[in-house]
Amino acid sequence: MAKLQLSVAMGDYDRNRALFDGRVQIDGCDPTYMLLNPEEMFFRAMRSRDFDITELSFSSYLVKHSRGDSPYVAVPVFLSRAFRHTSIYVRKDRIRKPQDLKGKRIGIPEYQLTAIVWARSILQDDYGIAPEDVIWVRGGIDTPERPEKIRLELPPGVKIERAPEDKTISDLLNEGAIDGFIAPRPPSGAALKNPDVGWLFDDTVAEARDYYRRTGIFPIMHVVGIRKELAQQHRWLPAAVFKAFSESKTRALELLADTSATKVTLPFVEEQLKAARETLGDDFWSYGVAPNRKTLEAFTRHHFAQGLSARKVEVDELFDPSTYETYSI
Repeated sequence: MAKLQLSVAMGDYDRNRALFDGRVQIDGCDPTYMLLNPEEMFFRAMRSRDFDITELSFSSYLVKHSRGDSPYVAVPVFLSRAFRHTSIYVRKDRIRKPQDLKGKRIGIPEYQLTAIVWARSILQDDYGIAPEDVIWVRGGIDTPERPEKIRLELPPGVKIERAPEDKTISDLLNEGAIDGFIAPRPPSGAALKNPDVGWLFDDTVAEARDYYRRTGIFPIMHVVGIRKELAQQHRWLPAAVFKAFSESKTRALELLADTSATKVTLPFVEEQLKAARETLGDDFWSYGVAPNRKTLEAFTRHHFAQGLSARKVEVDELFDPSTYETYSI
């Protein structure tokens, strides 16, 4: 029987590399892999449904899934995770502590981006700053103008302005026209070199460790989606995708732990790996629903509270049913 021909879009991460180089196969499939950046993947997936299997913004998926019109069904493979304390930049000459952001202007590339949902949850839960308490200024990070990839219907108290047509939010932060900046990427150009621009939190690692110890949450950014009609036609496919991505990640972690010659171009790999295990446990980058339920519940709750989900989505309806249970041998 011929294998299923599939297009697969994903990021160029160590946890995916065994799939791309062929060491790990998706059972029954003959995939064509495309290594793309998140902005291109997510835009093409949601606007023109270009891929059979694709990495997806967790927030964008949840917006569409809550409305019942997502073109993809997700599997609990979490290709991107990050503590988003590093996503919040401010004008250090006027913002001394998180509470100083109340009533201020914060630049964002898109309101519904997953990283920004998590950053808003930190500001609200830990510092009492609700989304309605600031003015959001939307614009591109590197180039002027950036539209929301998904139409949103936000609560009436949320205030969003568009950046000037000839300005990026990086420009505005550098000039002092906005007080803060939240995005998955750092500000660009002169803003990154401006001595009055920096992280809101001076020690982001300490903040993230404290956050995890208090909440048990390691934020999830991206999931993997399968085109709905394919998942319905080939009921074996979601489980096969979950199995393959999980095996690829396992191989990446095995290589990362082999420090006879480090596999990443970065010093202190052994120390960082030890610190990650001490803080988050041995399975610090887990896939699957069971070990991530607390994180998934927190995100769906905040997503709905921020007016992005059309309804409160339960964790047990987020993913293809076949991926909620895994087997071991």
